[in-house]
This record gives sequence, structure tokens and C-alpha cells, in this order.
Amino acid sequence: MSRSLVAPGALKVLYRLRDAGYQAFLVGGCVRDILLGISPKDFDVGTNALPDEVRSLFRNSRLIGRRFRLAHVRFGDQIIEVATFRAGHLDSDEAEGSIEEGEGEEEVAAEVAAKLAADPDDRRLQDDRGRLLRDNIYGSIDDDVWRRDFTCNALYYNIDDFSIWDYVGGFADVQARTLRLIGDPETRYREDPVRMLRAVRFQAKLGFTLEEKTQEPISRLSGLIDGVPPARLLDEFQKMYLAGFACRAHELLLGHGLFEHLFPATAEHLAADPAGMAARLIQAGLRATDRRASEQRTLTPMFLFAVLLFGPISAVAQRRFEAGAPASQAIAEACDEVVRDQCRRIGIPKRFSIPMREVLALQPRFHRRAGRRALALLTHPRFRAAYDFLVLRAEAGAEDPELAAWWTELQTLPQEERVARVESQPVAAGEASTQAPRRRRRGGRGRRPPRPAE
Repeated sequence: MSRSLVAPGALKVLYRLRDAGYQAFLVGGCVRDILLGISPKDFDVGTNALPDEVRSLFRNSRLIGRRFRLAHVRFGDQIIEVATFRAGHLDSDEAEGSIEEGEGEEEVAAEVAAKLAADPDDRRLQDDRGRLLRDNIYGSIDDDVWRRDFTCNALYYNIDDFSIWDYVGGFADVQARTLRLIGDPETRYREDPVRMLRAVRFQAKLGFTLEEKTQEPISRLSGLIDGVPPARLLDEFQKMYLAGFACRAHELLLGHGLFEHLFPATAEHLAADPAGMAARLIQAGLRATDRRASEQRTLTPMFLFAVLLFGPISAVAQRRFEAGAPASQAIAEACDEVVRDQCRRIGIPKRFSIPMREVLALQPRFHRRAGRRALALLTHPRFRAAYDFLVLRAEAGAEDPELAAWWTELQTLPQEERVARVESQPVAAGEASTQAPRRRRRGGRGRRPPRPAE
């Protein structure tokens, strides 16, 4: 395995743990990626040192997590995650967003408390569907391998002799580009339904083929996704849709019957019109997202949520508009309604939902090309995102391409030519005056001040 792809910080952690008398291995996705010739973004270290012992060795570290303690060792902008070997089934990626990490799921916390009251010594709790609620057992490397999810993620790189330890045939599966669950697939999916989404993510990211037994239960068990905390699903959504393989991940989610459990309103809208505007907009948006990711440009979940929810939002907004609400108000109210329902599946923080509502509510204003309001729109804080969405809608056939071209050209003009361009535009029928009415000052112009009291 080429050590040139191992970050210097990860090597420092491995050597310091080894020199202190502990076992230390690179483990998981970073080993898999290096074998594939991919430069890993993250490095995980497995060790038999306890979290407090790791903390004492590295002044640049901190301990995180309540359900299972992990050490984060920081080297500049890079964090090396160090985890003590465990016996059990939740892997390190799953632990970060696990149920007991404080995701606000009161009903799950109550279930954990009730089960602990019945058996205080039970360190590995499961709900009635088989999902793990708690998994607090330290172990050895021989135990640790069996709690990992896929064989390709269960490879250990030994710093002592530069060998790879493989207990489950992961090396052969990497060479064959096969994704295979460790253990009985149905049991493992029931323990943590997010593993179905991880299967899709690795399939899309790596181009691996799902082994038949690993794939077969997914469509049958897809409904288990409904019971996953919304915050965990937000994390998985971002990993699938913002990493450069959104088109492929979306296709796989649809094929496995998982998308409808992430975006039920969108799935219902697409089922009613599979080749309609919403479907074309999603495809255009995902292509643009993958393109921006390949160019290492900034990506925001806000824009993707707007793309994926635009179909149901448009339907609700149309009903409100026909009932007499102004267009921008109808869109804003529709956003609130659809987002409120969507948050029952994927938690959308306000830092995403509020800008999304503003971007969508600005869309009708692009039709006002005459006078001051057109120039004012150029200075709006959300103009750039709203303009990008307008261009995307035009590409999907949901808006007039000439309108998008007009706004594209307007941005390239000097200020004097911009003013001349908007002043030459005819006022559209039904469009409000481009100038706000002038308010009269109370008391009339030039009114004398009151005489001082004598």
C-alpha cells in the first residue's frame, strides 16, 4: 500500500501510539481508498488505547461523543479520528450521528431509559425492530472487525510491518469492486437502517456492485428509514448529494425504493408526472451540482433542497395563488408548508430553509424588467442564488430562456447602460408601478416650526 497517500498527521498518530506501547492501525475507508488509488479525505485510526490514554498522548486532541468516546487529533485543518477497538456493530461513521448522540429524539431517549430500568447492565440495547439504541462495549481488534459494515471498510493497515490485516475478505472485494455486508444483511440493516443509504453512497462513489445478498433486502426493508432521526438523514443526504456523484446516487435511491422515504412529497409529485418539469429540474440541478463539485466550487444544501422540493412547492403555491395570494407570498407560504412536512424525514435547519424560501420567492421578480425594481433586484443579498435557480429553471424548460439570457446580459453591462436598458423596457401588463409612491411629509412642505413658549 502506497504510504505517499497517507497524511503526515495520520502517520504521526500511528507512530506515537506504537511507541507508547499500543496497537495502532489505519482502518476503514481510508485503507480502501488508498488501495483504489484514491487520495483519502479522512483518516481513521483504531487502537487498543482507551480514549483518556489517547488524550494524554496528544495535547492537540479532544474527546467527543457521549454514546461512545472518540478522540479527535488536530493537525492544522485536518482531524485524525482515533477510536478504541469495540465489540458490537456500529462503525465509527455511524457512531458520529448515532441515536444517543443527542439528536433531539425524545421518544428514543425514553425507550433507552425504559430498557435500562429493566436491565441496567445491558450495554447493547435494541428496539423492537432490531435497531441498535446503545452499543458501549470495548474490545480487541478481533472483536472490532465484526462491528464494521462492509467488507471493503474492514481492512486494517499495520504500521509495524506495513501489512494489511483482512479478516473478512475485504481485500478481494476491493479488487473485485464488490460491496458486501459483514454478517446477515437483513439483521445488519435492521440494526441500523442507515446502512442501506451507505450502500447506495459507496455504490455511487466507488462504482462498486452490490453483492446479491446485500442488495436483496433493501427494497423490502426501505420503510425502516422512516424511523431514523431526521438529523442523521440530513448528514447522509449531504454525503450522497454534495460529493460529486449526486446523479448516480439519486438514480440508485430511486431504483432501490429509498428516495420516497427521504422526500415523500417529491416522490409523489414525480410519480404523477415522471417526465415533467420537476423531474427535468432535478436532473439539471444534480448535473450542475456534480459539475461544481468536480470544479471544487462552493456547494450549499440550500440550493439542492430548492431543486428537490420545487415540484411540491410549486403545486402548493399555485393553489394559494389561485386563491388570491400575491405570487411571492404564495411561494413563501408554500415553502413553509412543504418544509414543515419534509422535516419529519430529513431535518432542514433554518440556515438552509430560510435562504431557500427567499430564493424561490424572488423568482417572480425576474419578470419585472422595467425601472428601478429591476436594478434593485441586482443588489438583493440572494440575487446570485436566485439568478442561478432561474437559469436552471430555463434549462429544464420551466422558464423562458430569453428571460434568463436577458438577466445574464444585464449583469455584464456598465451601470449607465444598465439604467438605459431597464428604462427602455415596457411595463408588463398588470405589473405594479416601478416607483414607490412618494410619501407626503406631515404638516406640508415648508411649515414653520412652532414658536417657543414665552
